[in-house]
Amino acid sequence: MEALDGPKDVELKRVMVTFDVDGTLIKSTGSSSNRLHRRAFSHAFLQVFGLKDANIDAIKHHGQTDPVILVNTLVHYGIPHDVASEKLPDLKSRMIEYAKEHAHSIGEGLEVLPGVSSLLETLSSKGVAIGLVTGNLEDIAWLKMEGLGIRRYFTAPNFGGFGTDHTDRGELVKIAADRATALFPDGFGLRVHVGDTPNDIRAAEHGGALAVGVCTGVFVAEELKKASHGGAVVLPDLTDTKTFLKLLRIGS
Repeated sequence: MEALDGPKDVELKRVMVTFDVDGTLIKSTGSSSNRLHRRAFSHAFLQVFGLKDANIDAIKHHGQTDPVILVNTLVHYGIPHDVASEKLPDLKSRMIEYAKEHAHSIGEGLEVLPGVSSLLETLSSKGVAIGLVTGNLEDIAWLKMEGLGIRRYFTAPNFGGFGTDHTDRGELVKIAADRATALFPDGFGLRVHVGDTPNDIRAAEHGGALAVGVCTGVFVAEELKKASHGGAVVLPDLTDTKTFLKLLRIGS
């Protein structure tokens, strides 16, 4: 594999690609949109604070990590920020518990976006290290990948950076890189992060990865480009595997 730079006569290092989940690899659909994940939030609100009918749609949450969504939603419903933050470990535990208990319905209201399965399969076949960087809690993220039939394309053992690890997406990119380097001690000639929100673009650049934006969520190309310091690549979607491979300097 080739990275973006380096002498032609030197064997160059492996490529690493991490993907955001919601809006990038998969999308919410229909009246049951992302049902299990949303219900996991509501379950946590009820179990920890006794809030009935509390819903994350009460706030704007696209591009935020699950811990930030938990706290901000609770603040919206009148829970002081410091109290909500203090209870984050319990809230996250309740979400994961609920998701695992109802894992059979993880795919309700979700579907894999066009081109994703083909791209992941191709990257995997070419030895690319593939992981996740997502605001989802780790167990929930992998449940989604498993339930939608695409987990098999990700590098084993699975790695990434998750809302379980940190509230800041930029730190999640760094955490994923550290975990991947533990698996591949020779390091990487190129690291790429793919996402559908301005926060994903900023996170990629903060974490030292090439930012690739996709217009498959709620943000348009101009909004994604505006979030970049100038180096981001924005694609309409992930259906053009050949173009994506060219970004990685990998032959099709």
